Amino acid sequence: MANPTNSFRTPLGRARGLGSAKLGAQHWLAYRVASAGLAVLTVLFVILVLSLIGASYEEVVATFKKPCPVILTILFLGATFHHAAYGLQEVFEDYLHGKLTKLVAIGLTKAAALVLFLLASFAVLKIAFGA
Repeated sequence: MANPTNSFRTPLGRARGLGSAKLGAQHWLAYRVASAGLAVLTVLFVILVLSLIGASYEEVVATFKKPCPVILTILFLGATFHHAAYGLQEVFEDYLHGKLTKLVAIGLTKAAALVLFLLASFAVLKIAFGA
């Protein structure tokens, strides 16, 4: 039987270590790193929000005129929407069976996450730079 790839490796040898999608370990690790980053950003964001409890509107706006709270909030929003889109992608890959259906669902989810992130970031930046 001829080997179509002109390689001395057996089919099992070529397949070993690739996984079903060839990127399974990388995908798993990226999701864990994103989750860890989101956990840190969530703690920092909750501390920021707790420090603003009872503050007047002017005090909150003055806080968001400083760069650190704005950067923290935008990073938190980005990580949150990225994590949500990534998690929904996992659900779609597991439970949707048609390739086109999966592709459309994942694409729409990522587009919605991007639009929501941009709108939320615009709102934060509008407060930071004045209305």
